[in-house]
Amino acid sequence: MKKVLMNAAIAAAIAAALAGSAWAGAQNLPDDTPLTAEQQRFHDIYKELVEINTTHSSGNNTEAAKAMQKHLLAAGFRPEDIQLFEPYPRKGNLVARYRGTGSKKPVLLLAHIDVVEARREDWKTDPFKLKEDDGYFTARGSSDDKAMAASFVSILSQLKRENFMPERDIILALTADEELGDVPSNGAFWLVNNQRSAIDAEFGINEGGGGQLNQGKPILHRVQVAEKMYTTYKIEVKDVGGHSSLPTATNPMYELSAALNRLGAHRFPARLSEVTRTYFERSAQFETGQRADDMRAVASGKGSDAAIDRLSATPLYNALLRTTCVATQVNAGHAENALPQSAKAVVNCRILPHDDPAEVDATLKKVLGGERLTMVASNPPLRSPASPLRPDVTGVIEKLTGQMWPGVPVIPAMSTGATDSRFMRNANIPMYGVSGIFSEPSDARAHGLDERVAIPRLYDGREFMYRMVKALSQ
Repeated sequence: MKKVLMNAAIAAAIAAALAGSAWAGAQNLPDDTPLTAEQQRFHDIYKELVEINTTHSSGNNTEAAKAMQKHLLAAGFRPEDIQLFEPYPRKGNLVARYRGTGSKKPVLLLAHIDVVEARREDWKTDPFKLKEDDGYFTARGSSDDKAMAASFVSILSQLKRENFMPERDIILALTADEELGDVPSNGAFWLVNNQRSAIDAEFGINEGGGGQLNQGKPILHRVQVAEKMYTTYKIEVKDVGGHSSLPTATNPMYELSAALNRLGAHRFPARLSEVTRTYFERSAQFETGQRADDMRAVASGKGSDAAIDRLSATPLYNALLRTTCVATQVNAGHAENALPQSAKAVVNCRILPHDDPAEVDATLKKVLGGERLTMVASNPPLRSPASPLRPDVTGVIEKLTGQMWPGVPVIPAMSTGATDSRFMRNANIPMYGVSGIFSEPSDARAHGLDERVAIPRLYDGREFMYRMVKALSQ
């Protein structure tokens, strides 16, 4: 991303966003500092949302959507400006519109309110009760993605109380089944295909970005502007089987194992986009020695094969540099005293936005090989164009980041995982993943056990998003 020069309109929007803010930097306040009135309101919304089970197996997304609807109505939203869509049982989606002057096209605030599964016996505490101690909020969804969803509900409610009049409508979409991927009940997918006018916007804000800490100190603020394509293959080798006392040379386990070993040894070519080059260019300042030199060389387009190999030794950098395909599940045999009749595996691919899925498919077939091996794509990849680095959006993010965390650079990034932004980008709505919530890479617990977010970092992120929404809507 080229250096963004702030124009007068952006500067004015930032100034307006800062006006009246009571933020003092929660990370610098004592633990016993009382919450402000708006922080307390946010806390209550956040707690209520987190404690509603929205897993696929036993949860109810519609219940959560209705709970957030009540908060918006209490803040002054007109009933006709809030729509609840439930195309599938328990899979409700909330779309609310904050009316502006209409002089500019709307901005979309997108957040999913479903969560991944969480078993009580695996967690230290009940995953659906918000635990508040040791400086953290701990619960399933405490970060992914109910932190952002509750922030947006709280922010729009505050703007209503302030009688704020934006130049563009602000559309809030709280959706279901993001965690299930490309399924019909995915709320963002369903809204794009069935209620496009309700969410149509000039651009939008979603998850996918956030700040990085190094030993408690903010060092960079990522903005997700691109993401890899997701696809999964089911691999199988069949055989007639038989008695285990009479081994054969056609055991499908061995053939499948050999194929997976070939896959494990294969590396797709490194291919860098503008986003990835900028990421390495701006991240090099946080490294030293050979790694810093390698990152700068790769960013300049002059990286040697050796430099790329050294960076590829780090899983994150490897995933940023190339398409990846990895075996994630294996299943074979039906009895301990019988030769297997089939051996199956699941291979998950994350394809660079600028790679051709057909070429990846052909390469995978060649690498896996085998006359008896079948390969079926169970989740066709969905192309997702990168969002443009438009100054009216990135300028606001950079300015506010500088206000709240002086000296912290804003770095555009490509997600190695997937978000619902891909559906919006394919509908010509550029999306930007940014939250202002900072965390340590070593403490990444989303989708895992004892998911948590640092309490002061969450309040700071909510404040960042409040300022950002005000600035982007003017």
